[in-house]
Amino acid sequence: MAKQNFLENELNRWNQSIQARPNDPQAYIRRGMVNFKLAKIDESIADFDRAEKIEPRLTPYLWQRGLSYYYAERFEEGAKQFELDLTVNAQDVEETIWRYLCIARLKGVAEARNSLLVVRNDPRLVMRSVYELYAGNCTTDDVLATGEKEGKRGNFYSYLYLGLYYEAESGEEQSAGSSSTRQSAATLSREYILQAVNDYPLDDYMWHLACVHRTLRGWSLNSDQ
Repeated sequence: MAKQNFLENELNRWNQSIQARPNDPQAYIRRGMVNFKLAKIDESIADFDRAEKIEPRLTPYLWQRGLSYYYAERFEEGAKQFELDLTVNAQDVEETIWRYLCIARLKGVAEARNSLLVVRNDPRLVMRSVYELYAGNCTTDDVLATGEKEGKRGNFYSYLYLGLYYEAESGEEQSAGSSSTRQSAATLSREYILQAVNDYPLDDYMWHLACVHRTLRGWSLNSDQ
């Protein structure tokens, strides 16, 4: 509840800021980020679109809109946004992974893995390990072990991206009609995401994303975070 109240107050501040500066693209981006944290996905996209309309040069930097597209199930647009983002930030594992996730929802995990872009220089060891998992080159235990070495932040990112990995896998099994495997992957996705939210809270946009994921999937709240 405290988090909700804080975000609502923050949204009000950005509403006032936009009233005073209606042509400030950064204000729309900041409000869009708050709307996203509040699980107001369509409103967040509208804000990011408005920022882009005011300043078209922002388009390849709107990674936040790519995340919103994923949760709006606008996967083709999400994949395109992350592809544009990678033209200005080619070594970012996260944007590469989110492109994978969008493609997996559109065309399946095999197609997503086959089209996974090469990224080698992300300074975060846990994200390098996540990349290798999505590429099919390591195990979930490897990811968790790497995350453990990087402390609370590393643990959070390992659990978040394992949860997202299994969400893609659960969608694949659903398409194949394997209910037992789908249940297993869906259960793992839920467990990993909830652990990321509950055990490793961070002052980080991606922690809020994990909270939004929990809300939109209708999972019960296991903490007051």
